[in-house]
Amino acid sequence: MFARRTRTLVGVATIAIVLLATPSPANAGAADLSTARAATAGFHQLAAADDAGYKILVRDLAGITCITSPGIGVMGIHYVNGSALGDAVVDPAKPEALVYQPLPNGKLRLVAVEYIVFQGAWLMAGNTAAPRLFDQPLKLIPMGNRYGLPPFYELHAWIWQHNPDGMFKDWNPSGSCS
Repeated sequence: MFARRTRTLVGVATIAIVLLATPSPANAGAADLSTARAATAGFHQLAAADDAGYKILVRDLAGITCITSPGIGVMGIHYVNGSALGDAVVDPAKPEALVYQPLPNGKLRLVAVEYIVFQGAWLMAGNTAAPRLFDQPLKLIPMGNRYGLPPFYELHAWIWQHNPDGMFKDWNPSGSCS
């Protein structure tokens, strides 16, 4: 009886240790957010972002660079690192796009990062479920989108500006393009 009780206690203790030592998804998401902040902290100055490869200024099909959705919110001005596009990798330290919003003095303020994976590349890599980052699924943007791009997965993370609708929402109602 004593040996059985001891084995049970040892088994329970072992399970507890494994559970405590394994990072929870919430902790993993928080660690990834810290990684994203640390990796992009130097890009508050657009020149530094440009030096790091964020050179492509995104325009939608109408030629608009500061992306808004009237009545919903703002994204901002996207600068994309072309060398980061086209693969099936989602890395919190290497966002494909940096999102800026204009200030009254004409300068730009870094407000968010965006992770982009083309659906074709993702599927060709053998993946079936949507990519995930920060414990969030990336959203599929279908063909016929406002950018004229093939289907892609994306996730905005508002790590440099509060978004009252949520850190991972596409649109920020407190942002501005003016």
